[in-house]
Amino acid sequence: MHEQHDSAGDGDQAVEAAPATSEPAAAEGPAPTGAEPSSQATHADVRDAEPGEAESADAHGEGASRRRPAKTADLEREGEVAADFLETLLDIADLDGDIDVDVDGDRAAIAIVDSDEGRVPRRLVGTDGKVLEALQELTRLAVQVQTGERSRLMLDIAGHRAQRRSALVELAQAAIAEVKESGEKRSLEPMSAFERKVVHDEVSAAGLVSESEGVEPNRHIVILPA
Repeated sequence: MHEQHDSAGDGDQAVEAAPATSEPAAAEGPAPTGAEPSSQATHADVRDAEPGEAESADAHGEGASRRRPAKTADLEREGEVAADFLETLLDIADLDGDIDVDVDGDRAAIAIVDSDEGRVPRRLVGTDGKVLEALQELTRLAVQVQTGERSRLMLDIAGHRAQRRSALVELAQAAIAEVKESGEKRSLEPMSAFERKVVHDEVSAAGLVSESEGVEPNRHIVILPA
C-alpha cells in the first residue's frame, strides 16, 4: 500500500522545531537479589529499542514487543493520521513537500518528499537528523492521541534516513568482513537506536553476534567473531 498526499508552500518562512532530546531510557526493574547489573547488553536490550518500545530479548535478539501486533488496516490508519498531521504542520509553516504513506513490515512508513512546487527544506532534517527525530516523535504522539495506540511509525524526510541506512549497511558489511578475517571483535562508532538496529540486523544476517555497550550518547555496537 502506498499513497501520496500533497502539501505545498513557498518555503520562505522558517520553521522552528523543538530540538530532539536524547533517546529516553526504557524503565528497568531492579536486578535480582545477588545479581550484579550488567554494563552491556545484547542488541535486543531494551535500551536499543526505540523510545517507548520496551522489549524482552531472546538469545537471537528477537524481542517480543509489549505493543500488540498491528494489523495492516491499523498501520494504514496510522499512516493516514500521520499524513494529516504533517500536512497541517507544513501548511502552517508554509513549507513545500509531498507526503508518501506506506506500510513497511510491521510499521507505518511516512516520508516527506520534494514536490512539484519545491524542495523539502533540509532544515527539517537538522544536524545528524536531530530535527527529523523530534518530528518523528511528535508525529507518533499525534497518532497515539487519535488512535489510542502507541505508534512505531518511521518518518523520513528528503531521503535522509534511506541514505543513512545504505551507508550503515556498507559500514556494517566492511566491519563484518574484518571480524571474520581477523577473528577479533570490532567496536563501531556511537550510534542512535535506529542506526544500531540497522547494523544489528546486518550482523545477524551474516551469522555473527553483536552487542551494544556504553550509555547514551556513547552507546555503540561491538561485533563479535563466530
